[in-house]
Amino acid sequence: MITLLLVPLLMPFAAPALVRWTAPRLRPAAAMWALTATACVLTGGWLVALGGLILAGMLTVSALARLGHLKYPLNVAPAIVAYPVTALAVGALSLCACTVTRSALRQLRQYRTAHAQLRHAPSAGDLSVLDHPEADAYALPGNPGRIVVTSGMLRTLAGPEREALFAHERAHLTGRHHYFLTVADLAARCHPAMRALRDAIGLAVERVADEAAASVVGDRNLTARAIGRAALAGTANRTSRPTFAARASGGPVPQRVKALLQQAPTSHRMSVTAASLLLACSAAAGTGATAGLVNLHHHVEIAQGELQDN
Repeated sequence: MITLLLVPLLMPFAAPALVRWTAPRLRPAAAMWALTATACVLTGGWLVALGGLILAGMLTVSALARLGHLKYPLNVAPAIVAYPVTALAVGALSLCACTVTRSALRQLRQYRTAHAQLRHAPSAGDLSVLDHPEADAYALPGNPGRIVVTSGMLRTLAGPEREALFAHERAHLTGRHHYFLTVADLAARCHPAMRALRDAIGLAVERVADEAAASVVGDRNLTARAIGRAALAGTANRTSRPTFAARASGGPVPQRVKALLQQAPTSHRMSVTAASLLLACSAAAGTGATAGLVNLHHHVEIAQGELQDN
């Protein structure tokens, strides 16, 4: 059983190499969806594998096995292996739970603070302007969602560049990109190796909004210039907004500007290959986790006397 769970346990460590090869070969929208789905599966498989190891380790203890109505403890691995593995799994899962909880509470506070700042801010339609000298702009989800821009950012950009910026942020709201960013951030909190996926999803989200803005204003050069100027003038201060509030100056801006100016064609064959590789890795992680749980259930039924161990 432990051997079966090694696949979902080890698969997240392949995420950095997986992202480096697949992300550049996918179109922005395809990359956003495929990478987010991969992050969900790899993180889910990792958590299920940890839970399976903890449950199996607990049921090897006689007193706990009796509480689980087992006739005798599980015999899935020697005690010298089962106990240390269980201890490591408990530690990893506890650390994951603490990290995710702290991040969720912090982002909830930032989300409430960001909305509180808008109560007395001038608004027009979905646009709210904060009177602040530092240049910043971001899409704040909610009901309704808001495009938040500071007076400093408005002074930085010319009229057409502002329209490109607003179109970019509006694309974040209409595309509900905060969900993708939330999944990416939670995955990275669960496993450090998933940070590569988080960064790649963040870039894909920004590239989708870049392309949408370029389509709205009808000028890729203008959109690239607006993003570049917003990034140069933007502030790194993020204390008043959550991570999932996407901003126009987020991600590797030079790479985004280059993509807008060059618009390099993406090979269909390479895109299919990249998507297939992501699917294969996700399938391996999901299958390993499922097979491990099925095998654990089989051992539990044997320990309960419901099945014969062949």
